[in-house]
Amino acid sequence: MAGRLAPVPELSAAGYTAASPPLSVYRESIRSVAVSGGRITPSLFSQSGNGGYGHSGNSGSGASGSGSTSGSSYPSNNSGSSSGSSVAAAADYGAQELTKIARRMVSDGYTQRMVSAFENGGGSDRALEAWFSELDVDWVLQIPGAEGGGSWRQLRLQDSVKRWIRAFIIIVASIKEVAATAVHDHETTAVALFGKGSIAKMLVFIDAIAPAAASSKEENLRAVLDMYICVSSASDMFSPEAQAKFKGLSKKIFMDVGGSLPREVKRLNKAVYSTVLEVRAFVEDDESWAVEIPRGRGDVHRNTWLMVNCIKSMQDKARYHDTQYLRGLIDDSVLHLKELLLRKSELCSDQSLRYLFLLNNSYLVAMMVEAWSLLVEPWSKHEWRPAPECLKYMNRYLDVSWGHVQSHMPKTAFVHGSGRLQMLFCMLAPLQNWKRTASHAKFESAFHKTYQAQRFWKVPNPQLRDELRKTITERVVPGYRSYLRKHPELERGGSSSPDVLEEMLGELFEG
Repeated sequence: MAGRLAPVPELSAAGYTAASPPLSVYRESIRSVAVSGGRITPSLFSQSGNGGYGHSGNSGSGASGSGSTSGSSYPSNNSGSSSGSSVAAAADYGAQELTKIARRMVSDGYTQRMVSAFENGGGSDRALEAWFSELDVDWVLQIPGAEGGGSWRQLRLQDSVKRWIRAFIIIVASIKEVAATAVHDHETTAVALFGKGSIAKMLVFIDAIAPAAASSKEENLRAVLDMYICVSSASDMFSPEAQAKFKGLSKKIFMDVGGSLPREVKRLNKAVYSTVLEVRAFVEDDESWAVEIPRGRGDVHRNTWLMVNCIKSMQDKARYHDTQYLRGLIDDSVLHLKELLLRKSELCSDQSLRYLFLLNNSYLVAMMVEAWSLLVEPWSKHEWRPAPECLKYMNRYLDVSWGHVQSHMPKTAFVHGSGRLQMLFCMLAPLQNWKRTASHAKFESAFHKTYQAQRFWKVPNPQLRDELRKTITERVVPGYRSYLRKHPELERGGSSSPDVLEEMLGELFEG
């Protein structure tokens, strides 16, 4: 029945006498409303500055994604708009726009005619076909007897959830609008029965999505999160306070609806939790860690991207419908990811690469899901203040990688005391010169060995990359430059001049 409205009788006896609107006039408007946000991608991370979030408007393909080792292989989603209005619409699932459409449906008399059809049809599914068709969810009525099939399974999971959310919001908004304008008890009761029947059919989809085949675990989590927030919000709308103005049978019916929604919220709570556990198990058991950390040259691992996107999805929902349950799950997931990264980093035999991997991955976590830990104040946005955990891994990397290079830096001897001691120093000067030459050679050798080994290691975030280069340069070059000034005989002006070393360090970590 897609595209056409079933003929429905007027409900003139109840006062519903508005003219019928054109066929399918609302469905295209409903479809055009954006209902969910996007995902973070490696490209957005590598282009970011002081730790802002990356968003895009539409859901990506949902492939389970690889992120770091090969940035282009991670499923990207750069098709969305970053405008404020688009983000706001996605944040509240387009509720404002959908509510306007619902009010227009009531103003046109369309919803009242659907109530009439449902009442005169004895509450049958057939009476809901036109209603659900206009709401773009006629496939929901196929679910109970579909036995795992049905046309709805031809839709991508996220697409079906988006359609479901749009329809659910309009159903709730329409029922409240019509019930508020009803004059007689008979009208209110008819609306209550229609609302209860519509919502009951919609809630069947919650059971159906559990075994639904999503193209990725991240997509499945976003789907159950979206439904969780949507049903939770509707549950608030049917609170005892909201039902106070109703009485008699209509109040009882609305109380039944209000009582059923919290149960669905608990079921969706469990679905969210079980999906998060599935993601954790998948990441934990992935055998690619030991291979891809060295292959990725310390880059952000694809599993880190997967976990960050899942945590960010929960944070986005909690921002607009905060619950203690969701906050607790977010905090636990962040802690689990940090511990996981530390454990998986032990698979890397090269300690320098291990700490660079921990630095890159921890910085992503801090920037994307713990922005507060970067401590960047508005007045000091150009001052880089890494999270303590990131600073710890950076210092360990510097000590392991460049500490031994610094240790070969020759020390200048300063002789104080009697003339006899100075005479002894002069006698030992040839030996000291030989030691200086040997130490200088060791320093050059250690520097070039470290540089060649790490030349193509990767730090994807430009700010972190610049800071790391700067810190290495400050540790190595000034002391070397000062030493050569005191011993010009060692400076050959060749490949190991301080300026050349500084230029070489500026080429590190491009991957």
